Amino acid sequence: MDVSGSRKVVFAALAGNALIAITKFAAAAYTGSSAMLSEAIHSLVDTGNQGLLLYGMKRAARPADRFHPFGYGIELYFWAFVVAILIFGVGAGVSIYEGIDKLQNSHPVTSPHINYIVLGLAMVFEATAWSIAFRELRKVKGARGYFEAVQLSKDPTLFTVLFEDTAAILGLITAFIGILLSQLLELPVLDGVASLVIGGILALTAAYLAYECKGLLTGESAGRTVVAEIERIIGAEPEVCGLNELLTMHFGPHEILLNVSLDFADRLSSTEVESKVSKLERDIKKRFPDVKRIFIEAQRSSARAVALGAEGSG
Repeated sequence: MDVSGSRKVVFAALAGNALIAITKFAAAAYTGSSAMLSEAIHSLVDTGNQGLLLYGMKRAARPADRFHPFGYGIELYFWAFVVAILIFGVGAGVSIYEGIDKLQNSHPVTSPHINYIVLGLAMVFEATAWSIAFRELRKVKGARGYFEAVQLSKDPTLFTVLFEDTAAILGLITAFIGILLSQLLELPVLDGVASLVIGGILALTAAYLAYECKGLLTGESAGRTVVAEIERIIGAEPEVCGLNELLTMHFGPHEILLNVSLDFADRLSSTEVESKVSKLERDIKKRFPDVKRIFIEAQRSSARAVALGAEGSG
């Protein structure tokens, strides 16, 4: 997904969550519903999260300098990780607290029809934002399944917004059921139970997002398809006798570092090797514009094996 697509997804979620948060807080204050208050806090946290993602995208777009020679793209992964922490600490934590408080001090929800109207409107807003994120996922998933595409995605804005909106829809359904059952069965405690369930949904969502962001922060390689195609491009060069090593790392959604060790034919002069290296760099960057930096090392396979052996023994 390109940068414009990422921003569109985040802005759509930001606008939707801001409107929903205001409406939910008003409804929670009027009706006294614990589940509605949890949902309002959830939407407020999501609004702040989208703001952090936009801030992270702006920071990540800065050009490389002498302090960060590979650029700032990886900073987006940091802010996505912060978002996961906020969902867990604030969203889930406050929802669980509100649920426990309602269990201990249960009281009937007044004017529940207002909650139903607000939840219905919120469902429309959330479904709209979710559909935008889902369409962007469909553009980039290719032949992969949806869950696999999320797992392999290097753009945290995509899966963060998608899972946030999914959690929000599940939370809305939970709040609706909790308020409805508390009214029909005259058991106000069920409103508190719904708040606890919403907290659990947010905690699970936060844990998954944190896990995905951890992988990006610690340095994930390019996808298998990208690596395989780079290997094919290298293998198509007749003067390349062997591929000693190929290492890739994402420094951002569209920033890939490539390190390659190649064994060139002995008959080539140093000038010819330099020419082949330049050609390989052009071919790879033409095929994969996201590969921004390439370092190609010319080394005999036997010498590479000796060097690796020395590293292992050391």
